[in-house]
Amino acid sequence: MTQATLANNKDKLVADLKAVVSDAEDILRSTADIAGEKVATLRARVEGRLKDARARLEDVEAVLIDKTKLCARATDDFVHEQPWKAVGIAAIVGTAIGVLIGRR
Repeated sequence: MTQATLANNKDKLVADLKAVVSDAEDILRSTADIAGEKVATLRARVEGRLKDARARLEDVEAVLIDKTKLCARATDDFVHEQPWKAVGIAAIVGTAIGVLIGRR
């Protein structure tokens, strides 16, 4: 799996988790008028977990952004330092993709 694929998968995971957290927050808001001790306890516990999840998501997102920037810088440095190797690698990858598409 390439670095770009991993980064895309991580981006999608972060986006999906953000959507889940957002949906859970919407559910909590819509059930705010329901009374009861058990419901209040459950709401408090869920709110705490949502805050933790949101904080962790922000941390993961920051790490993901940093790693993506490092990978992009490394790629840029490699291409500038060894342009002919980069051209050769691109040609090989392009040929491989062309062969795989041609088989369909």
